[in-house]
Amino acid sequence: MTQETGGFAALGLNSNILAALTAVGYEEPSPIQAQAIPVILSGQDMIGQAQTGTGKTAAFALPILSKIDPAKKEPQALILAPTRELALQVATAFETYSKQMPGLNVVAVYGGAPMGPQLKAIRQGAQVIVATPGRLVDHLRRDEKVLSTIQYLVLDEADEMLKLGFMDDLEVIFEAMPASRQSVLFSATLPHSIRAIAEKHLRDPQHIKIASKTQTVTAIEQAHLMVHADQKHAAVLRLLEVEEFDALIGFVRTKQATLDLAAALEAKGYKAAALNGDIAQNQRERVIESLKDGRLDIVIATDVAARGLDVPRITHVMNVDMPYDPESYVHRIGRTGRAGRTGRALLLVTPRERRMLQVIERVTGQKVGEVKLPDAQQVLDARIKKLTNSLAPLVADAEASHGDLLDRLTADIGCSPRALAAALLRKATNGQALTLAEVQRDQPLVPGSGSSAPRERSERSERPDREGSRERRAPVPLAEGRARCRTALGARDGIAAKNLLGAILNEGGLTREDIGRIQVRESFSLVELPEEGLDRLLGKLKDTRVGGKPLKLRRYRED
Repeated sequence: MTQETGGFAALGLNSNILAALTAVGYEEPSPIQAQAIPVILSGQDMIGQAQTGTGKTAAFALPILSKIDPAKKEPQALILAPTRELALQVATAFETYSKQMPGLNVVAVYGGAPMGPQLKAIRQGAQVIVATPGRLVDHLRRDEKVLSTIQYLVLDEADEMLKLGFMDDLEVIFEAMPASRQSVLFSATLPHSIRAIAEKHLRDPQHIKIASKTQTVTAIEQAHLMVHADQKHAAVLRLLEVEEFDALIGFVRTKQATLDLAAALEAKGYKAAALNGDIAQNQRERVIESLKDGRLDIVIATDVAARGLDVPRITHVMNVDMPYDPESYVHRIGRTGRAGRTGRALLLVTPRERRMLQVIERVTGQKVGEVKLPDAQQVLDARIKKLTNSLAPLVADAEASHGDLLDRLTADIGCSPRALAAALLRKATNGQALTLAEVQRDQPLVPGSGSSAPRERSERSERPDREGSRERRAPVPLAEGRARCRTALGARDGIAAKNLLGAILNEGGLTREDIGRIQVRESFSLVELPEEGLDRLLGKLKDTRVGGKPLKLRRYRED
């Protein structure tokens, strides 16, 4: 274990935490981790001055998880984050690092999602709460004892919290926790307001400051593609149709994902294999040798399984799953563009991962430009180009070596040389679609391709990818003169289209013909209303309630 996790093992972390770090391929602690982890483990309050991208989430998550008792079914750690996106990112990190800790539960508490399930998770004993201040104060109004058992508090990006006006909420939260708690504050800057919080609420904190260093990967052409999580396999297959690669390594987060994607690629005729931590060393060596000599063209790997992999043929790296931190991204794409060679790195980004994309760009000091999913015409052109390139070298001496056979076959079959050539092409291409109509039928456009990238909905209930694709369906096109509006009420609130229709008709003074399509999703609904006078109408509906819950209808901006 010590060898696997390098310097982490020397920091005094729980053995289960070290096992989780090995599984995700962490090797050496970053500077902020090396300095902060021992301080937090010691129980001392701390101020960490560090930028996003320095590994600060692990710097507080790892020692706090090492101190938490999973057997105690009560909130023990509270992490406050300024935004819903960061709260989700931090909660995901805690879940990743605690995979080897049975009984430990994490709940993300943020606005835009129903309060009931969040409060239920807390009452059922989630040991870690990751929250935005505003929503947490809402919970405290319902149950002032929610935070009475908190032993560890982290303020992440404290300066951003103050910029967003959360000072009063923070004071309410501080008062609701035991004074004996350990408090840790992270902030990129330390203005007077942050220092005032530290002086009032932290006890003799140790101050750690880490400079952010830029990592450059100039030899590698980088691009990202916005795609929803349930579209990733389709997006990978479409990209591979048009990317001109020699060998490619694709990175995913889990062992199962390596097997699933490699199998999908094999089914499409690619020479692909999986590489993960369950694969024996001799098999691993065979996979790498096959990639080197051309028997394989694609390897789908986890971070830990790709450690030390150096294959000169690799021209492309595809980040199918977003890496956990910017350092991992730099390591991944460094598998190409080595020794002065050029390389290309593609990154699939889901809407909830936009923030990490921005962090990667800042840490690497480079813009990761956006590309669109290839359309059917581009796929067709790429297929014909590959076919042309495969046949061109054969034409030079084909007539001399096979001309007589051609004459005999056309005579025996009773067909023209053109008909025979077409039949041989059909056989050679194995039924592959090679007309525009066929490509469009076989490869329907993934939502978001050929148009603007999928946008994160402003009031959207951010839900984990595993909950399925119902929340991600692209809205149907709008009729002229209509605007689409959104409410956070959905099917799980017991809402049906007729409920929304009735409320809007009663309160808005509209006729049935004024209201267009109503789409009820799991955690929100979309309603089409007249564009003319919309702001006035929304004002009239401001206090409307449906099923006892506020409608809060507002304009839905898709761009």
